[in-house]
This record gives sequence, structure tokens and C-alpha cells, in this order.
Amino acid sequence: MTEAQSSPQSANVTARFQALVDSGQLSADAAQFEAARRLDALNDALTLLHAQSGLATSVKKWLGKPVEAPRGLYIFGAVGRGKSMLMDMFFEGAQVKRKRRVHFHAFMQETHARIHAFRQSARLDGDPMPAVAKEIAAQVQLLCFDEFQVKDIADASILGRLFGLLLDAGIVMVATSNRAPDDLYKGGLNRHRFVPFIDTLKQRLDVLELHAAQDYRLARLQARPVWFTPCGPKARAALDERFHALSEGVAVAPIDLHLKGRTLPVPQAAGGIARLSFADLCVAARGAADYLMLAQHFHTVLIDNIPKLQPDKRNEAVRFVTLIDALYEHKVNVLASADGAPGELYPQGDGAFEFERTVSRLMEMQSRDYLKLPHIAGETSS
Repeated sequence: MTEAQSSPQSANVTARFQALVDSGQLSADAAQFEAARRLDALNDALTLLHAQSGLATSVKKWLGKPVEAPRGLYIFGAVGRGKSMLMDMFFEGAQVKRKRRVHFHAFMQETHARIHAFRQSARLDGDPMPAVAKEIAAQVQLLCFDEFQVKDIADASILGRLFGLLLDAGIVMVATSNRAPDDLYKGGLNRHRFVPFIDTLKQRLDVLELHAAQDYRLARLQARPVWFTPCGPKARAALDERFHALSEGVAVAPIDLHLKGRTLPVPQAAGGIARLSFADLCVAARGAADYLMLAQHFHTVLIDNIPKLQPDKRNEAVRFVTLIDALYEHKVNVLASADGAPGELYPQGDGAFEFERTVSRLMEMQSRDYLKLPHIAGETSS
């Protein structure tokens, strides 16, 4: 939760974006300026409402007229167009006392935990949704979601009621997504039950497609190396710089990925970008299910400290092969620091022959043609 107030200058997304353009850090883009203008308009509406009453509920009176909480904003567009960067500028300057920016996946994990806690209590036979919505509404007035996507039937089954109750409570929502509302949960199980939520989203939030002319993240990837050797302070500093540039200043936080009883901690995540160490991924007892979660959830993964593996490190080599297979099949961009080139990582040992395919894939994953491929968030087959 963030409760800090901001100065009027920092609250203006358009001015901040223009300053970045003027300094040469960003290129002028009409679509991004339009999104900035829309976010500034929303902040103006929030500031006005907050000034009157503290924005405690959805309907307050101002000058004798009912004033409702302003409509939120759902911004969608292709990867790398600056959606998260603009939303973060808006969030930092939003003149709201209780506000929160959260990755959508993490928010849904918390929601399921709240529902579970309710059902474990004495209210076992009751409806958990009003109580859960009330708890959330007591904590926040503005909710900003990054990477809004729905892949899980458990999420799809509760979103309609939960978001309806949150909006009724006066919570203002801003979300970024790679998908248009009508494409959410596309092909999902019992999707017809999810369609009313899409209708609610379009009725109660303004929808803006960000038609930015350039994939800025791709341009950054292609402009610099993605494989840094050897491991050490210099390589780490290079990955630090790349992580900062690719995340576009998006807030970095740890998250846990959960699937069918498995948990994969991600120490650093920023939108669709994750950073983990080789030890996190391949020394720890991980398997295909963990790597599949990672590959589906993130379009870019940074891996620190990949060592040269001795012949007796067969288990680590096998896990690394499985990891790269999952990332490759889902067209995830990989940046890494390593003690050698891909072909030097596991030249001898049981499984070295199979490792040659991984070497080939790692080399291909550094190419411009691979880097421009779209991320495949759903399941794939080899």
C-alpha cells in the first residue's frame, strides 16, 4: 500500500513524459501522449473528488449534486509500448491517500487466500465475496493492475462478482494488459460464464488501445548484448542496467507463482519481466511444471550467474535444459550472465549430447529474429 502524496508537478503524466522526450530518453509518440492525457484527466477527477470528502464511498455530494467516483481506465496494447511506464507515472502522482499498484496475478493470489480464510472461519456456509470486497475497499481507494490477464478458471469464476462489488464500493481501477477485453480468457473452460465480466469491464471502465508506433522494449533488447561473460561485478552491473531499462522504471517486487500445489518464488519481478539466479532455477529442486509457470507468466527472464558445469553436475544440467526448452517454446526473451559462451557450459558429462540442442537454442535466442517473436503465454507443444 502506498499513501504518499505527490506534488502537482509529479502528478502530471504528460509533463513527465514530455520531459523524458526532451531529454532524449524516449521518442515522441502520439499514442503514448494520448494515454498520458487520459491518465491526467482521471487524476484530475480523483483529485476533485478526494478534495470534497476523502473519497470514502462511490457517491458523495458536491455543490448539492451527486458525484460518483470517476470511471477507471483499461489500457491494452502490444508488449513494449510503454503501458506500465505510463501507469506508474500516474500512480506516483495520483492525489489519493490509499492507493495500491499490484501485479494482477499477485492480487488474485491474495484474493483466493482471503476466500480460503473466510471459508475456514465460522462463516463456512456464508458467501465470502461481499466480505472479501469489503476488506479490500477498506484498504484502498485506487487499484492499479499491471499485466491484467486471465488464464485460470478459478480466477475467471470470481472476477465478475468481485469487481462488481469493488466498483460499487467506489474503488477506481486502472489496468494495463496485452489483451483487449474481448480477448480475455479466450478459449478458457466455460468461458461463456466469464463473458458477463467482460461486459461489466467495458461498461464501467474506459478502454484505451495504445497504438504506439514502436516496440521500445524490443528496440532496447536488439541494441545491446543479452549474454554477458564472465560472471562477476561487471556482468552483474550490465544485467542491473538492462533490467532497469527493460522494466521502464516499473516498481520491482518479489512474487510467488502458484500452480497445482507448486510454488516458484521470483525474487524480482516488474510487469512481464523476471530476474532469478541459476541457483534459484537449477540448483534448487525444480522441474518442468515450475519452468512452464515461469515461461507462461513472463515475456522476459534475466538469469544471473550461470556457471560452467562439471560432468558430475548432471542434475543441474538436466534442469537447465528443461528450463531453456520451456522458455524457448514460449518465445521468452532471455538475458543472462554466465561463466562462458553457451557451448562452454556443459561440454562433458552424462547428457552432454542432449545439451547441444540447448546450446543451439541459446544461440538462436540471441538473434534479432527470435527477439522480435511474440511471447506465447498459453500452453504449447513441441
